[in-house]
Amino acid sequence: MAPLKIPVGISDFKKLREDGYYYIDKSGLIADLLTNNSEVTLITRPRRFGKTLAMSMLANFFDIRKKSPNLFTGLQIESRPDR
Repeated sequence: MAPLKIPVGISDFKKLREDGYYYIDKSGLIADLLTNNSEVTLITRPRRFGKTLAMSMLANFFDIRKKSPNLFTGLQIESRPDR
């Protein structure tokens, strides 16, 4: 097994998953957003905290034009009973 690469400056979820970069699973955010009944969700974090990567993950999950179901294999969202 090849060692995982450190994704310095990469905020494209698909690239991280397909090219073997180290990734801390934040896919639970998807379930949180789906079960939240608010009209607006505001995500505030400091600079370089993964906001763009989170939006890229959400885009890959929800955009039906992107055919990439394997991107979420082995992640937390895949094992959710309510998916």
